[in-house]
Amino acid sequence: MSSALRGTWIVLVAGVVLAAGCSRDPADAGAGDADAGAGQAAGPAGSVTISGDDSAAGELTWQVPAVDLQDADPGELRRRADAALAAGRLYEDADAAIPIYLALSTLPEHARFAAGGLRRALRQVVREGDAAIAAAADEPGELARARLLAAVARTVEATDPAVIRFLERVDLAERVHALADAGDRALAEGQLGDHGDGALAAYRRVLELQPGQPRGPQGIAAVESALIRRAEQSAAAGDFDIADAWLAQAEQVRPDAGLDTVADARARIERMRATRIARLRDLGIAALPKFGGIDVARRHLAQLLRIARPGDPAAAELRERITLAVHYGMYAPGQVFTDAMSGGGRGPQMAVVPHGAFTMGAPANEPGSSDHEKPAHAVRFERGFGLSIREVSVGEFRRFVAATGHRTRAERRGFSMVYDERSNNFVRRSGVAWHSDYLGRPADDGLPVVHVSARDAQAYVEWLSAQTGKRYRLPSEAEFEYALRAGTSGPWPWGDGPPPPRVANTTGALDRSPAGRSWANAFEGYGDGFWGPAPVGSMEPNAWGLHDLAGNVSEWVADCWHDGYRRAPTDGSAWVNPGCRDHVIRGGSWASSPAQTRAAWRAPANVDTTNARLGFRVARDL
Repeated sequence: MSSALRGTWIVLVAGVVLAAGCSRDPADAGAGDADAGAGQAAGPAGSVTISGDDSAAGELTWQVPAVDLQDADPGELRRRADAALAAGRLYEDADAAIPIYLALSTLPEHARFAAGGLRRALRQVVREGDAAIAAAADEPGELARARLLAAVARTVEATDPAVIRFLERVDLAERVHALADAGDRALAEGQLGDHGDGALAAYRRVLELQPGQPRGPQGIAAVESALIRRAEQSAAAGDFDIADAWLAQAEQVRPDAGLDTVADARARIERMRATRIARLRDLGIAALPKFGGIDVARRHLAQLLRIARPGDPAAAELRERITLAVHYGMYAPGQVFTDAMSGGGRGPQMAVVPHGAFTMGAPANEPGSSDHEKPAHAVRFERGFGLSIREVSVGEFRRFVAATGHRTRAERRGFSMVYDERSNNFVRRSGVAWHSDYLGRPADDGLPVVHVSARDAQAYVEWLSAQTGKRYRLPSEAEFEYALRAGTSGPWPWGDGPPPPRVANTTGALDRSPAGRSWANAFEGYGDGFWGPAPVGSMEPNAWGLHDLAGNVSEWVADCWHDGYRRAPTDGSAWVNPGCRDHVIRGGSWASSPAQTRAAWRAPANVDTTNARLGFRVARDL
């Protein structure tokens, strides 16, 4: 060992491959430190800038502690050196093994002993240095110790192949840790490497340089976690498209090891999506009954559609509920409902008639038609409506009279028109009113109420509105024909010819009165089993769940009488002239001829008219 090595400051520079047999002076060391301060570590995954730290310069050098040979006993020094080596005190001070061996190496008679001791110490330095490198992943301070041990080893014997390899390992560890530190800084600053640089590139370069270095996979996993956190934050903010994009990038970070982690994150985000979708659906549905609620619900639907997958059932449900609210309020087409009444009990059973369009009136060439039913014209209902599925019964009307004390027109004038079997005609009979049947006898509660005027019917719907808080009314003429046809377009709602069995209580050739009379003008081959009105709902309902529109009793509607449909409303509303004396009656009755049972048939009647063939049903706004 040459004496020129004693006391020399040796610097180990990170990122510089050390050449065997090369010693450096302080000027070279300074230059090396400058290089370490701002180096570039490049790899195929991108580039990462590594910032140096001048405070590490002290860790890169080792100054040999001076051993005083004057007045020293070489034999005692030899003993002290071996004892220090055995105790693992290699370089720390003048009592450590290597400084003593280096001092003894200057004494020719002890040089051989010193060389052997230095070889043993050097092996120990390398072992401890390698241990420090291995521990540096968990204990950052161990890398500084490895640097110091490298400086010691190089001072002892820079040309030793084992030392050269050790110095290369330290250099590699320095570069790897510098890259890992740069990755940590980039990760902390949010530079994840989602564009090919930043933390991910640094950690991947760590694995390229040192596949067993744990900071590489740990850092890559941290990048993946950071991307997942970004995805979750985006999802929490309602931006699931961005969340999907972050997850797609996270899938590329560890394609062989991280897919389960990303899959778990995707499942969590899908649950967040489902929760948010359900919340928006619920908010939209809750808004619908409120004033302006349809617009609010549409805004919630727009938000929902931005985050929902195609075909999401919650989106379909809210869209359908909005459509229903637009056309039916809070109901659904075909739904049957009743309203609670403030006086107790419930109102008539109502069916929701679907919105839509139809051709109202009779075609120009329809047999049995009149000019009053023309011209046929298109009517469109933008909104559905409620219609009682049966005619108002005697029992329902009795409840109204009991609650209000209403006196009907027939009661006030003392008579109404009833069927007289002896004459086979309709005649005036005293004492007949709403509580009477078609013959003038006391009526069962289940029969349709007859002997009521248009004003009596109007009084009933006004009472019903007050009792329920809903707008009940008489149906418009267009609503009646639309509900009667129920999607059909023939002359009768059931098509051509006689009605099928139990479709309508009307005049059939097979019907017989109690005295054996038959109808002179009736449907051939048809009999419904009734002469006179049948209990409400006795016949089969039509396609929309409504009974007796085509028979049983004719019914008052809200429209004033007009001779035809020119200038008639096309939106389904009632055609009303204030103060009109004649209203329209619609629908065939138990005593109507086949021509009067047609879907387009209509007739005028004075608002005070009462007879055994005329009743009514109610409509309700939704």
